[in-house]
Formats: sequence, C-alpha cells, structure tokens
Amino acid sequence: MVELQESVVVITGAASGMGEAMAHRFAAEGANVVAVDIDTESVDDVVAAVGENAISVHADISDADSTDAVVETAVDEFGTVDVLCNNAGVLDDFTPVGETSDELWDGVLGVNLDGPFYLTRAALPELQSGDDEGVVINTASVAGKAGDGGGAAYTTSKHGLIGLTKNLTTMYAPDIRANAICPGAVKTGMTEGMDDQLNALAADTPAKEPADPEEIASVAAFLASDDASFIHGAAINVDGGMLSDI
Repeated sequence: MVELQESVVVITGAASGMGEAMAHRFAAEGANVVAVDIDTESVDDVVAAVGENAISVHADISDADSTDAVVETAVDEFGTVDVLCNNAGVLDDFTPVGETSDELWDGVLGVNLDGPFYLTRAALPELQSGDDEGVVINTASVAGKAGDGGGAAYTTSKHGLIGLTKNLTTMYAPDIRANAICPGAVKTGMTEGMDDQLNALAADTPAKEPADPEEIASVAAFLASDDASFIHGAAINVDGGMLSDI
C-alpha cells in the first residue's frame, strides 16, 4: 500500500491486541505510527518492537486534555495526522442494566465513546488540512449492531460509536473518510483467560474460531488505503459470520 508510506497514523489501545497489531501493520506499510495507551510500559515495549518510525504517547483518552496532548505530540513529531484509529476499548463483563453502577457506566463509555469523540475532535484540523482526505477508523463491535454482544454499557458504547462514525461521514465527507470495524470474537489481551468463552462463542459462527488481532489490523490498513476510497460511513463486520443471520 504505497499511499500509506510516510503517512501519520495515530492508534489508541496500542499496547496490546488489535491496537498492537495495527501498529505493526501500519509501520510495515511505511507509515509513521503514534501508539497511544494508558499502559506506559507495554506501549513502550510495542514501540520498541515496531521500530524507529513509531513513538509512544501515554494518555487516558477519556480525558479531553489528554487527547489534545496526543494530537499535539503527533504534530510536533511528524507534522500532522493523516489516519486516526480509535481502537481503545474496555469490557463490562456482560453486566445488565439493573446491575450496572454509575462508575461502570461512566468508565466504559468514557473509554469506548467519549475517547473517540475527544480524539477525533482534537484531530479534525489535521485530518482536514492535507491534500488527501483524512481517515478515521473506529473499532466498534458486533455489540454495536446487536443487543447480546456485551452488557448494557458496552453495547450502548459500541452502538454510539457506529453512530459517531456515520455522523462524521454526513458532516465531513469528502474531506474525511470515516468507517467502523465490527469485530466478533478476537484473541486479544482483553480476552486473556477467557479462552473457553471465546471458543464457545466462535463455535457458533461459520468461521468456527476466533480471529487473530492481525486479521483486524489488515482490515484497518485496507480502510486507510486508497483502495477503500469509496467506502464512507460503513460499519464492516469482521466477525467470522457471527452476524450473518441478521
């Protein structure tokens, strides 16, 4: 993907799982990577493995000031932001409404929905400043299209993230191309220790197995490339067929 060479890609949740895989994939395509995570040590390790065209930024994306600082760092280091991957997310252990505390609700929506909003808002001037369209890729979930993919907070946050994606398209295309990825069962750091649950979930899908993080990263790289130039406002299932009957 020649067009990704020397582009500047900001990736949240880059310390592990899908975000780590995205960092490696975009760097392999020649992009400059800004790897963002609240886990300082782990994201530093990822950047060390990715190589010299990557930097780490330690940030709590649920805080607007922190997201402003992420964009400032990217611009100071690489000059702009071309691609924003809002990938960071947290789970809620399938907690139903009646058992969801204010703290759990605020914590999940803070990372999964407020964070992408804050960071996209902060990056908008840079995403709109280049000759080519800026790209926003939001990691949503099958839970953003169904009611049983998580608890109340997680499901709500992912539905909201798909809505944010569509609104960005309506308001800012063609200057910005925004799309969402909706993974199903994926082997990531968040699902560590949940092998039995993950395999049981995947067993009910046509693919019969969970995805590797690299399979999600490949879709992100495609959506950031010129090959996806006419894809706007999509929420693409990368779920092994989990939602094929909806």
